[in-house]
Amino acid sequence: MLFLLFRIGEDRYALDAAQIDIVLPLAPCKQIPGAPAWVAGLLVHQGRHVPVIDISMLATGIPCVRRLSTRIVLVPYQTAAGEHQMLGLQIEHATATLRCNPDDFTASGIDHGNARYLGPVLQHEGSLIQRITVKDLLGQDVQKLLFSEALQV
Repeated sequence: MLFLLFRIGEDRYALDAAQIDIVLPLAPCKQIPGAPAWVAGLLVHQGRHVPVIDISMLATGIPCVRRLSTRIVLVPYQTAAGEHQMLGLQIEHATATLRCNPDDFTASGIDHGNARYLGPVLQHEGSLIQRITVKDLLGQDVQKLLFSEALQV
């Protein structure tokens, strides 16, 4: 299985490439007043409004650094109400991939509390890589904020 590798601070993370629709260069987003600080804003892609979250800000409280390797990754996201939406993930150092067996990732042994999106880990080239689980990124309250129009249809 193929994974897109990226960084949050000095730590490495992986996102299942099968969960990715497209990787875009960093683009300006329209701010969403009242949203949590880790919501980077709203992006228009192919005529669709896509909420974008800053993964670094979500995980550490420190926003992604704007650099050439910072990307917006668009992923399909299913809300708790079963609605299919598009979600943008702003990530840093998204320049490499890793092909491995998903079973090579093992439980970290740590209760991540509110960070349910932090999945199992894999030791690779002397460091740990942690998998991010897209479906667990947003709580229901944030889903209502970001996808309210879609949920009311």
